[in-house]
Amino acid sequence: MQISDVIISTVCSLSSSGYQCRCEDQYRWSCDQCFMYGSCDHITSNTCGCINAIPADGQHCQPVDIYNFTICSVTTTTLSPTTSPVLYEYIITIELNTTDVTVIDRLRNISYPVSISNNTQVSGTNISTVCSLSSSGYQCRCEDQYRWSCDQCFMYGSCDNITSNTCGCIKAIPADGQHCQPQTDDLICPSTTPPVVTTTTAATTRNTTAFLTPTTTAITDSTLTTHMNTTTAPTTTVTNSTSATTHVNTTTVRSTTVVTNSTPVATTVMNTTTTATPVPITTTTVATTRNTTAFLTPTTTAITATNATSQNTTITSTTTDLSPTTIITNTSNTATTNVPTMTTTAATTTTTTAATTTTTPRTTVTTISTTATITTTIATTDTTPTTGASTSAPTTTNNQTETVFKIEMSMRLDKDYTSELSDTSSNVYKDLKSKIDEVILEDYGGIPGYRGGFVTEFSKGSIITKYVLQTTQVDFDQIFVENQNFRKAINNSIAPVIGAVSAFYQSSTSINLPNLTYTGASLSLKCKPSESVIVGLILSSRWTFNGREIKDGGRFKITISNSMSMLEVNNVIPADSGNYSCTLSKTDLEFQQKGIVMESKIKEAPVVRLKSKFHVKCVPGQIQPFKCCVQRPYTIKWFQGKDQLTSVSVTGEDANCIRHDYKLGSCRDPVILTCRVDNPSSYEMTSTMMIFKENSKCNDAQYGDGRVGDRTSIECDIGQVGRRLAECQETGKWKLVEDTCIVIEINELLIESQTLDEEGVPDFVGNLSKAVQKERQDIENSTATISAIVDILNTVANVSTAVDETSMQHILETVDVIIGEESRESWVILNANDTRNSSSKLLGSLESLSSYLDGEFSVRTPRILLNRTTFDDSFMADLNSSIVLNITKNSMSNVYITTILLSTLYIVMPTRNSTFDVSPFNTTSNETASDNAINAAVLLVKINAKVQNVILRYDKLNSSLTMNPQCVFWNFTLFDNIGAWDDEGCKFVSDRNNIVTCSCNHLTSFSILMATDIPPSIREALDIITYVGVGISMASLVICLVIEGYVWKAITRNSTAFMRHVSIVNTALSLLVADICFIIGASVANNPLENPGGDYELPLGPCSTATFFMHFFYLALFFWMLVSGLLLFYRTVMVFSYMSKSIMLAIGFCLGYGCPLIIAVITVAVTAPGNGYIRKSEACWLNWFETKALLAMVIPALTIVFINILIVIVVLYKMLKRGVGDAAQSDEKHTLVVITRCLVILTPLFGLTWGLGVGTMVSSTNKAIHIAFAFFNSLQGFFILLFGVLLDSKTRSLLGRKSPRTSTGSNSTRSTGAGISSLSGNNFIGRLLGRRNVYHVSQATNTNSSGATESFSNI
Repeated sequence: MQISDVIISTVCSLSSSGYQCRCEDQYRWSCDQCFMYGSCDHITSNTCGCINAIPADGQHCQPVDIYNFTICSVTTTTLSPTTSPVLYEYIITIELNTTDVTVIDRLRNISYPVSISNNTQVSGTNISTVCSLSSSGYQCRCEDQYRWSCDQCFMYGSCDNITSNTCGCIKAIPADGQHCQPQTDDLICPSTTPPVVTTTTAATTRNTTAFLTPTTTAITDSTLTTHMNTTTAPTTTVTNSTSATTHVNTTTVRSTTVVTNSTPVATTVMNTTTTATPVPITTTTVATTRNTTAFLTPTTTAITATNATSQNTTITSTTTDLSPTTIITNTSNTATTNVPTMTTTAATTTTTTAATTTTTPRTTVTTISTTATITTTIATTDTTPTTGASTSAPTTTNNQTETVFKIEMSMRLDKDYTSELSDTSSNVYKDLKSKIDEVILEDYGGIPGYRGGFVTEFSKGSIITKYVLQTTQVDFDQIFVENQNFRKAINNSIAPVIGAVSAFYQSSTSINLPNLTYTGASLSLKCKPSESVIVGLILSSRWTFNGREIKDGGRFKITISNSMSMLEVNNVIPADSGNYSCTLSKTDLEFQQKGIVMESKIKEAPVVRLKSKFHVKCVPGQIQPFKCCVQRPYTIKWFQGKDQLTSVSVTGEDANCIRHDYKLGSCRDPVILTCRVDNPSSYEMTSTMMIFKENSKCNDAQYGDGRVGDRTSIECDIGQVGRRLAECQETGKWKLVEDTCIVIEINELLIESQTLDEEGVPDFVGNLSKAVQKERQDIENSTATISAIVDILNTVANVSTAVDETSMQHILETVDVIIGEESRESWVILNANDTRNSSSKLLGSLESLSSYLDGEFSVRTPRILLNRTTFDDSFMADLNSSIVLNITKNSMSNVYITTILLSTLYIVMPTRNSTFDVSPFNTTSNETASDNAINAAVLLVKINAKVQNVILRYDKLNSSLTMNPQCVFWNFTLFDNIGAWDDEGCKFVSDRNNIVTCSCNHLTSFSILMATDIPPSIREALDIITYVGVGISMASLVICLVIEGYVWKAITRNSTAFMRHVSIVNTALSLLVADICFIIGASVANNPLENPGGDYELPLGPCSTATFFMHFFYLALFFWMLVSGLLLFYRTVMVFSYMSKSIMLAIGFCLGYGCPLIIAVITVAVTAPGNGYIRKSEACWLNWFETKALLAMVIPALTIVFINILIVIVVLYKMLKRGVGDAAQSDEKHTLVVITRCLVILTPLFGLTWGLGVGTMVSSTNKAIHIAFAFFNSLQGFFILLFGVLLDSKTRSLLGRKSPRTSTGSNSTRSTGAGISSLSGNNFIGRLLGRRNVYHVSQATNTNSSGATESFSNI
C-alpha cells in the first residue's frame, strides 16, 4: 500500500481563548460554521478562514474551487468558544489499486496499532470488498461478514446466489464508490409489490443541520481494487439532538460513519430507501421547518425524482448546500404526496445542485439541475405524468446524472522554480495558483460541458505546471484550439510558456480484448475511445506490455485507423499474458487506455501427433492402423472427408491416443484421413498413406515400408513439436534427412526471446535455466532444441549491456546441460549441417556475455568454472587443476579479468584449423577430418586491457596423443565467419609429462590440437585396400577350407600331420568368421564422412554383438597359431614322448577357443556396464579412448607372436644341430618342415600386422604405417592359403596327381623304387625356402611293354 499524496485542509491549535481552526490556502469555512463557532478573521463572501473552536462533528475546511458557498441565514446559533477540547476518532475509507494479490495478505497480517505520528495512530483495518477483472468485465466480491444490499445486487447483477435479500458478489464496480456492508446492518430490500405507507407526524424543528464525513474516492482501471472500510453504523450520522425531528425521504449510500461528541444541535434522521420499481408512498405531515442545511459525503450522489400534487404549499427559508452531492428535500406545510421513486447511484461525485420550487394553484413541480464530475455513471430517467384539478396537460420530469471527465494538462513556464512552490501554504504558491486558475476559467470556460479547472502541482524544470480540466465531454480538437489561446494568455499575463501545452486523458474503459486465445494463434487488441470522447484522427500510437514499449515488427504488428489503434500479437505464447497499455497521440494531446490479458485467456493449443505421410505395400484385405495422439485434456476423432470413422482408444500412452483400422482395398489412390480435435475443432492434421505394389526396400518399426527414394514423415515425441523426415536408401535403411522436433517449453522461450529487451533478461534467463534443467534428457538428444537454446543465448548476449552474477549463473547452468557427453552425437549432427556455426555461435555468445559482467564473483557448475576478479601488473591462476594461466608483468593496475573454463567444450567444437580445406564440405559438412583432436579443456579469457605476454599450461585429456601439438585460439572470422582454430599469435613451447605449454600475445578462447587419426589424404586409398584385401582374404580362406577338405584323408595319416591340418583349418575358419563379422559391423556403423547429416550413433546391441565375435575369432586365429607353434616345439624338442590324437585335439581346442572365449567374456564384463565396450562412433570395434578395451586384443596377439618367435628360434637351433631325420619318420619329417615354414613366415607376418596396428595408435599421422597395416591386415587369409596350403608339396602333389594308365595285358607287375635325397641340416634351409628336389620312380614293365621311366618333381 502506498500513499501518493497528502492535502492539508485544516490546522487546529491552542489559542489564548481556547482552540482555533484555520483553513489552508484555497480552503474556507462555510458561513454557518463561521457563525456557529465564531470567526477569528473577517467573513468575506459568506465564508471565513478561521473559527474559534474545533467542530464537534469532525468538520473541516472545504475547497473553494469545488464548493459554492451559499449566503447564510441571519438566524444562526453560535457555539460557545469555550467548548472544552475533545478526542476525535476518525474512521477512514481507503481504496487500494494493486495488481499484486500478496499485498492483501500483507494487509491482513499487519500488527496493529500502527503509529503514523506522535498524535496519530491506526488501530485497525477491515477489508470489506475486493474487485478484479473477470471474463465479462469486473467482479466485486465481499469479504467474510460483509454483503451487498439487494439494490446493488439487482442494479449490477449478482454473480452468486441472492440470499436474505443480499448477495456476496456483483458484476461491476459500483459507480458511486459503494462497497460491501456488514451483515449486522439492515440490508433488507423493499417488497417487489408496491406497498402503501402512511405516516403522520406533528413536530416543530428549527435550525436543523446534518453533517456527513467528506470522503473522495476515484475508481480507475485496475487489476484488483480493494476497499478497506471500518464502519460502525453505515448510512447514518447521529449527533446529540433536541426532541425535534425531521424525516427526509431520500436515497443515499454512505461509506463512512463518524460519531463525535458535540454540543446540542438539531438532529436529522436520513431514512434510506432503494427500490428497483416505483413505490407509492403517502405521507401526511403537519410541521414548520426553517433553515434546513444538509451536508453529504462527496462519494455519494442520491437523486429522487418527485412528482407531487399539493395545496397551500408554503416554503420558508430552505437552504440546501450539497457541494459534492445532489439531494432534493421537499418540505410542505400541509401536503399529500404520491412519490414514485427511482434511484441512480454514481461514483466519485463533485456536485452543485439547486432545487427550484414552482408553485401553481394546484400543481407543484420540482426540477433538478445537476453538475457532476464522475468516472463512471449509471443514469436513470424517470418520466411520470402528473395530473391535478386544473392541469390540462401532463408534466414530464427528466432526472439524469452526467459523466464528467478529468483531463490532465501540463505546461512549462519560463520562470525560475523556488522551493516555496512546493509548499501549498506559501504565498508564492497561492499567488501563482490563483493567477493561473483565473486564466483557466477565462480560456477554457467556453468549452462545451466545462465544469471546472484548477492547478494541482508545480514541479522543477523551470516551472512545470500541472492542472486539471473537468468537462462532460472530451473533444481533442476543441481542447487543442483552447490550448493555443491559453498559452497566449499565460504568455501575456504570467510568464512565457516553453513549448506547447499538453493534454492527457486516461480512459476508464478497457482495451478491447478477446475472450480466449490458443498458443500459436494471433491475439488482437483494440484501443478505441468511447463515443463520448472525440479524439479525431490520431497521428501515432504507442503500446506497452508490462511497462515496456512494444516495437512494431516481428511478432507484433501495430496498425492505426482514424481514432483507433490495433495491436496484433502473432504466434502467441503463455508469456504474452499481462498488462497492456495503449496511448493514442496527436499534436500535444494523448489518450490512454489499459487492459489486462489474464493467464487463463491464453490456453496451450492442442498438439496433434501422427504420421503425416507414410508408405505401405499393397496387400488387399490387410488392416493398416492409423494412430493419432493429443495431449490431455483434449480429445480427437478420425475423419475421412466429412465422415467420422470408428476408432478405439490406445492404452498405455501418456496422452489421449486413438487408432482407426483401415482395410486396404483397390490399392490405387493414396488414402488421406484427418485427425481432428473435438474442441476447438479448428485444430486438425492429415495423415497420407501412399500405397505401392512393388517390393519394399526399407522396413523398420519406426518408419515402416518404403521403396528407394520414398520419404516418410513421422511425429515427434510427446512434449515436442515438429517432425522427423526420413528417406529410404539403396542400402535398405531409412536415413534421417530432417529433424525439427523441439521441446515445446524451449520453443516458447525461443519465441519470447524475439522480443526480449535488457530489462527482461534476468527473469528470462532464470526461466530458461529452469526449463532446461526440467527437460534436460529430451534436450540432450534433440539437435533442434540445442540449436534453439544456442539461438536464445545469442539473443541474450545481443540485448545485454550488463550481466549480474545471478543471471550469469543461470546462463552457465543452461550451457552446462548442452555441452555434456550425452549431447556428443547431437553436436556431431549440428556441426555437419549446412548452417555450420551453432558451436561457434555458442562460444561467441559466451565471449560477449563475459564482456558485460559486473563486479567480482565466481560461478561453478559441473562442467564450467567462471571467475571474475581484478589484478595489478601480473596475474596467475590454476584453473581447476587442469589449466594454468600466467600473465606476466604488463604495468597495469586494477584490471578486470574474466576466465571461463569449459572442461567438455571439446565435445562441441569442431577440430578444423586454419589450414583446413573447407571447399569439399560446403554443402555437406562443417566437421573437419578427424586427424586432429582437441586435447585439452577450452579456456575463455576476457580482460579490459591489452596484454603481450600470456603463458598457458594445459593438462592433456588423452596422454597417448603426442604428435604435432598446436596452441590455438578460436578465430570467428575464418571461412566466411564459420570459424576455425587458428595459431596466429600463439606458439608451442613444450610437451612434458603430459603438460603442454603455450605462449600467446593476446587473449580469447584457447585450447590445443593434436594429431590422432588417419590422415585425410590417404583415407580413400585405405578404404580401397581394406575392402579389396578383405575380399581377397575371404576368397582365399574359402579355397583353403575346400582344399583341406579334399585332401584331408590322404594327408592326415600321422598325429603330427593331423594336428597341423586341424590348426590350419581352424585358423582359416576363425579368420573367415572374423572377416564376416567385420563386414557386418561396417554395415551397422554409419560413418559421418560417408553419410553427412545422418544419425551417427552406433546401435549398441548389433554393434556390441559384431564386436564380440570379431574379438573372439581374431583371438582364436592367434591361439590356433600358438597351437601350431606348441606342436612344433613338442615334436622337435620332446622327441621320445608320446601323446595320443585325442589328447592333442583336446589341448588344441582348449587353447584355440577356450582361451579366446575367456578373454572376450571378461572384456565385456569389465567394460560394458560403463558403456565403454565399443567405440562411440564410426566403427564397431573395441573402445580405446575411454576404457582401453582394445588392449584385450593387442596384448594376447602380440604375446602369442612373441612366444611363437621363441619357439621357431629353439626349433631351428635343434634342427641345425642334429637334423630332423635323426628322430622322425619321413612323413613326420615333412610335416615338421611345413609347420616350421609356416611359423617362420606367418608368425612374423601376423606379428608385424598387429604391431603396425599399435603403430597407428602411437603415430597416427604416419601414412606409411597406416598403408602397411591396411595391406597386411586385409590379406591375412591369402597368406594362410599360400604358406599353409599351396606351398605344401604333399598337398600340391595330391591336387596335381593324375590317375595312372592301366595295361592291356592280364599279367603285369609294378615295382617302385624311390631314392630320396638326404634331408640333412645342410639342405634344410633350402627345403624351408621351397627349393625343388627331384626323385625318380623306376617302373618295371610287363612283357608287352617296353621300359619307361617317369620323373616327378616334388617340393
